[in-house]
Amino acid sequence: MKKTALITGASSGIGKEFAKIHAANGGNLVIVARSIDKLNKLKITLEKEYNCNVYVIQKDLILPNATLEIYKEINENNIKIDYLINNAGFGGVGQFNERNLESDLNMIQLNITALTALTHHFLKDFIKNNDGKILNVSSTASLMPGPLQAVYFATKAYVTSFSNAIAEELSNTNITVSNLMPGATETDFGKISGMDKTSMFKQTANAHQVAKAGYNAMLKGKLDIISGLTFSQKIMMAFIKFLPKKMVLKQIKNMQKTN
Repeated sequence: MKKTALITGASSGIGKEFAKIHAANGGNLVIVARSIDKLNKLKITLEKEYNCNVYVIQKDLILPNATLEIYKEINENNIKIDYLINNAGFGGVGQFNERNLESDLNMIQLNITALTALTHHFLKDFIKNNDGKILNVSSTASLMPGPLQAVYFATKAYVTSFSNAIAEELSNTNITVSNLMPGATETDFGKISGMDKTSMFKQTANAHQVAKAGYNAMLKGKLDIISGLTFSQKIMMAFIKFLPKKMVLKQIKNMQKTN
C-alpha cells in the first residue's frame, strides 16, 4: 500500500523537493503551504509524472487554529498519514531590539508552535497504529546561539531538542522521529530572510540533495542528519564545541553581518 506523506512548506525549496522524492518513491501526498497556485501546479506535475494522489491544503500556519484545521480536514477526508514532514519555517536577520517584534513572534509561531501542534495531533494516530515516521526540519543553527539571528537560531534549537526528546520517548515503538539539520541551502528562504546577503550564504547546498539526505534518513529512522555543509563548515562544526563561547559568538556574528 502506498504511504502518504504530509509535508508543510511544500510549495518551494526543500519542501517541494521532499514532495518530488516521496512521489518518485511511489507515495501519495498531502501538501500544505500558503500559495495555492504553486501547490496546484505541483499537484498537476506530480500526479502526471508519478501517477500518485496529491491532496492540497492552502493554510497559513502562523494562524493559531491552522494546525487543528489541517488535522480535521485530513480526518474528514479519510486520509491516513504515514509520514509527517514538518518543513515550514522562516528566519530573519538583524539586531533583536531593532527587528519587528510581530515578525519574530510569527517566526516562533511557525517554527515552534505549529510544528509542535502538528506533531502532537498526528502522533496520537501514529501511536494508535504503532507505526509512522516524523521528520522535523531544524538547522545546523540549532547547535549554537546566533547573534543577529537570535530568534531564528533559538527556534531551531527547540526543534532539535524537541525532536530528540520525543524520539527517545518513542524508542519502544515502531514510530521514529528524525531531525534534519541543513546548512545554508539554495532556496527562496535565504532571499526572504535576508540571509543571502551574509557570508554564511556564499556557498549554498543543493535543495534536492539536502531533502534526499533527510528523506532517506527518515526511512531508516536515524536521529540526527546534518546535510549541505562544505568541507570548511564541517571542520568548523566539529571544533565549535571546544572553543570559548565568546569567540564562537563573535565569529557567528561576523558571518551574519549583511553585505
